[in-house]
Amino acid sequence: MTNRFRKRLSYRLTRDTVLVAMALGLVLNLIQITLDYFNARTSMRAEINAMIEISQSPAAQIAYNIDIRLAEELLDGLLRHPATIDARLVDREGHVLASAHQNRPESPYRWVSDLLFSDSLRFSSELRVPQLEDLPLGRLVVTIDTFHYGLQFLERSAYTLAIGLLKSLALSVTLLAIFYFVLTRPILNVIDTLNRVTANSPEKVRLPIPARHEQDEIGTMVGIINQHLETIDSSLARLRAAESAIKNYSSQLEQEVADRTREISEKNQALQRGNRALVRAKEDAVRRARARANFLASMSHEIRTPLNGVLGMLSLVREGELEPGQRSRLDIAITAGESLLSLLNDILDISKIEAGKLSLESIPFSMRQLIEECATLHAQQARRKGIDLITEIDPELPEGFVGDPTRTRQILNNLISNAIKFTDKGQVRIKASHSGGSLRLEVIDTGIGMSRQGLRRIFSPFSQADSQTTRLFGGTGLGLTLCRQLVERMHGQILVDSQEGSGSHFTVTLPLPVQEIPAPSLDLDVPEKVKRVGVALALPQGYPHRLAIESQLRAWGVPVRGASRHPEGILLASLDDDTEEARRFVDSWQGEGVILADSTGNRLAGNSRQQVLPLPLRRQDLHQCLCQAAGCQPPALPAPNAPAESSVRIPSLSILLVEDNQVNQLVASSLLKKLGHRVDLAENGQRAVEALRQQHYDLVLMDCQMPVMDGYEATRRIRQQPQWRDLPVIAVTANVMAGDRENCLKAGMNDYITKPYNREALRAAINRWAPLDPSPPAET
Repeated sequence: MTNRFRKRLSYRLTRDTVLVAMALGLVLNLIQITLDYFNARTSMRAEINAMIEISQSPAAQIAYNIDIRLAEELLDGLLRHPATIDARLVDREGHVLASAHQNRPESPYRWVSDLLFSDSLRFSSELRVPQLEDLPLGRLVVTIDTFHYGLQFLERSAYTLAIGLLKSLALSVTLLAIFYFVLTRPILNVIDTLNRVTANSPEKVRLPIPARHEQDEIGTMVGIINQHLETIDSSLARLRAAESAIKNYSSQLEQEVADRTREISEKNQALQRGNRALVRAKEDAVRRARARANFLASMSHEIRTPLNGVLGMLSLVREGELEPGQRSRLDIAITAGESLLSLLNDILDISKIEAGKLSLESIPFSMRQLIEECATLHAQQARRKGIDLITEIDPELPEGFVGDPTRTRQILNNLISNAIKFTDKGQVRIKASHSGGSLRLEVIDTGIGMSRQGLRRIFSPFSQADSQTTRLFGGTGLGLTLCRQLVERMHGQILVDSQEGSGSHFTVTLPLPVQEIPAPSLDLDVPEKVKRVGVALALPQGYPHRLAIESQLRAWGVPVRGASRHPEGILLASLDDDTEEARRFVDSWQGEGVILADSTGNRLAGNSRQQVLPLPLRRQDLHQCLCQAAGCQPPALPAPNAPAESSVRIPSLSILLVEDNQVNQLVASSLLKKLGHRVDLAENGQRAVEALRQQHYDLVLMDCQMPVMDGYEATRRIRQQPQWRDLPVIAVTANVMAGDRENCLKAGMNDYITKPYNREALRAAINRWAPLDPSPPAET
């Protein structure tokens, strides 16, 4: 019952109101008590001061007359005040003339009084008579016990708090009764009416509005409840009508469901048949893809094997003594064979990409060095056509990137080769920059350009801009297709902008991460002497390579001036300007030195003061020329494009060549003998195992595809023997499909090189795996 009473709204309203009223009353009472406290302190001092002021005149007369009896009567009169506990008259020398004293009253509440008003107060007043104002007669000293005033203050405070509490209780009872009759009882009546509603017909009930509550919140609430009951009534009526309609449509719906179920079952069966057909088609496509991959692998091996023999034999013949005409024809034949090999590589690369088997490296490399090497490689082709090949590499280009340098080089070589092929006059410009986390490569030419229709076809395999292009310039149309697929595999983008007759502009964007690479052997910090003397440019404004040279000089902090206006410092002129006036200007130069820019790539300087800068521009060449022209010794540079030689000379090795093709045997053995090694032959893997049992070899060159026993099985058997586990086995195969290298290494081979045989690749592989202590030569 108590819990139900506490949950009533009237109780909670009363409780909250009383708590607020009591809190507010307590605050007000405390404020009143505080004010009363300060008033009590003021009244206490005022009353004591008044008492002393009344006693001051008779006390002065007594002190003047030195009347001890009157003094004692006066002090006894002061002690009659309930707060006075000590009074005395003191002369001007400090002697007590008279004194009176009484004990302090004791009370348990004294500590509170002492805390608020202190325990006692002493008042002192100077005594003077009107006739002698300047003559001090002494002092009247009165000590007051504050407990008399403190007790009065405590009684008033307790009365104030008690009256406040009684008021709050009276207010609580009053509010409780008012809230019950005004709020709680009408709501309880509504609740009782709702409790009498039956579950069978709840919508028939309407709630009565309590008396005298028609216009207030309770009446409004009852009215809204009645409206909702009316809404329920109408909703139930519509629901019953809907139930009746549903019953009427039930049989029809069941029939429709049965029909739909049958249709779905038939469609499901048809879908299952289609899925089975798709699975069979997928399996067939997978089988065809595997067959295609196997065919490409077999085709690669079958084509590379005779091609290796052709190129190898041609190379061997060319190294002999030949007439110039014969050597020229051999060079043409070798060039044609290398073109055929390049075409085969392009076809295989496209097949790998389409089959998703092309793997990309992710290693640090120098993009600047890669671009300069590509430009140097194609420079002679551009010179033969009489066009300028220009490299404009941003001086702020990061030195190192992480990616696949081989595939990046393949993309750039294809774009440069195409640009030179389709440009008969003008220039081909290579630009490189880095921004927004992406490398940007641009190849711009002034060639024949392309139409809008040609732009839509150039990235399709075996397609060129039009048939006339194919007739005039030749080619298979695989280069740009391979470029686009390689760029997409690197998550980059390749764009082309071209107009017929106005050249083409290819842009490749690659999101390659930047990474620091080991510093090159050349210190590219320009000496202070070069920065001090500066460079005087004698290159015309329209000179194709001027912008690249000037940008690099300014990036190094080298002052650049005009040669005619400032005839001092290092002169940088062009060898292409072969006029008499230009020669005299160069020969009479009085500055530090002369650098001659050479676009032909094969000229020599006229004297020791003149340095030749080959073009297209290589940053290391420009640095070296600047140092030498200023009289500074630059660090030694390795010869460009020269193969890296080991610092330790490899002695003659005993090598077992396992090869089934006789032409390849002849080519490989000839190359090995020219490298200074001894060679024995084995036609297949079984013969190779037998030869190893009969004689010790320092290294084995193993073909992979051979009759009787292939190279994989032969290598596995070699590794099973403890004495041959450390024997270097290098795979030499015409297979270049994805996974071939992994298969060789998995079988136990140490390294992998591809056919056709290349002397430098063969030399490098042998140098990597040559034993430190080769076997002595076999005795014959």
